[in-house]
Amino acid sequence: MRVLSIDYGKKRTGIAVTDPLQIIANGLATVSTSQLFDFLNDYIAREQVERIVIGKPVQPNGEPSENLARVDQFVNRWRKAHPELPIEYYDERFTSVLAHRALIDSGVGKKTRRENKGLVDEISATIILQDWMGSKKF
Repeated sequence: MRVLSIDYGKKRTGIAVTDPLQIIANGLATVSTSQLFDFLNDYIAREQVERIVIGKPVQPNGEPSENLARVDQFVNRWRKAHPELPIEYYDERFTSVLAHRALIDSGVGKKTRRENKGLVDEISATIILQDWMGSKKF
């Protein structure tokens, strides 16, 4: 079964998913946050998902970020609608910075990065998932 991760944003949300053996994390999509719930419902109807990992937005000093209230609302809505599919928080500090760095290091030009802002969200979700997977191996 797969594990899915979410980098929840005010406007856009990045989504990543593991392979069925949970060895590799790959970016899946960037969706409008207003369409996220429906997107996830459709996805879990087609694919076997064991759990969802959602980035917990905190500031570098550990204080909650302004987006945490929106993430909490989404998590509570998800838990009510799908109590059978666990959703858990995972610290997402610095994932956006790492995603930007990964794009630059891979040679993606400034124009492409500016035009495709959703790519950063998808990469951030992938980093969250990779970090979560790494934390579970020990």
